[in-house]
Amino acid sequence: MQFTFAHNNFNVFDLEKSLAFYKDALQLTEVRRYAPPDGSFVIVFLGDGKMSHQLELTWLRDRKEPYNLGDNEFHLAFKVDDFAAAHALHEKMGCICLENKGMGIYFIHDPDDYWLEIIPQKR
Repeated sequence: MQFTFAHNNFNVFDLEKSLAFYKDALQLTEVRRYAPPDGSFVIVFLGDGKMSHQLELTWLRDRKEPYNLGDNEFHLAFKVDDFAAAHALHEKMGCICLENKGMGIYFIHDPDDYWLEIIPQKR
């Protein structure tokens, strides 16, 4: 028996805003989408075009307020081949929420305040 990663899920308050963020900030694109006929939710899977692992964004129609992420002690990490260019992009977008220059990494946050770690390809 062998298990492999399939996806991670984030519930999002504003699906279109989140889709735009993930496209602009991390170049993730929509791989597939599911919405039941009653429109009660939408699930969108995003991918990087290289790996099979995906990020699942779930939007719930009846959600009336942003999600409370508690202490937000979890994150996803992304490697990038041009760390300086990524940092400049994220600085311009205003989404950098924490930098650890000693470790050579930083974090950005999405519209729902999920944290995403940015790591240079080679460390």
